[in-house]
Amino acid sequence: MDAATARMLSRYKQWSNRVMFESLAGLPEDEVVKPRQTLFKNMVHTLNHNYVIDRIWQAHLEGRDHGYEARNTKDHPPLAELARLQADVDGWYVTWADAQSDDSLRETVHYTLIGGNRGAMSRGEILLHLAMHANYHRGFVSDMMYAVPGQRPPTMDLPVFMREGRGGLPA
Repeated sequence: MDAATARMLSRYKQWSNRVMFESLAGLPEDEVVKPRQTLFKNMVHTLNHNYVIDRIWQAHLEGRDHGYEARNTKDHPPLAELARLQADVDGWYVTWADAQSDDSLRETVHYTLIGGNRGAMSRGEILLHLAMHANYHRGFVSDMMYAVPGQRPPTMDLPVFMREGRGGLPA
């Protein structure tokens, strides 16, 4: 991955998260925490998983312990607080991506996963993983939104991001 792609992906992820949280903020609060037949039980807890994973990989990129014992927390913060926390970590990734070079993105990061398995990926591969992982789970939340009468999930595709300003990146 090159530095320009890393900058684009970090901003796309930031934008997509913001669009999702803004959309959920417009729903009745009981709908975003309503128990549903899904792995993470509700919309907010699913997005909390994304946040936890972002923090775990942030720690791996910084070469420090993350302190998490699972890929999600037992409980989740309220939607507005989670939106703020996600915006903070998204901002960190944008700043981090802006500081990367083509060479630094090829550097290998060794890590230990929650279950104890060890692995290694380049910094660029980690960022790609995070962008894809977030899209995957936002897709679950989008599907849950269809269960709310009269609701449709927001459109968060890459072409929409590119059309709507590219997160301040040059065209």
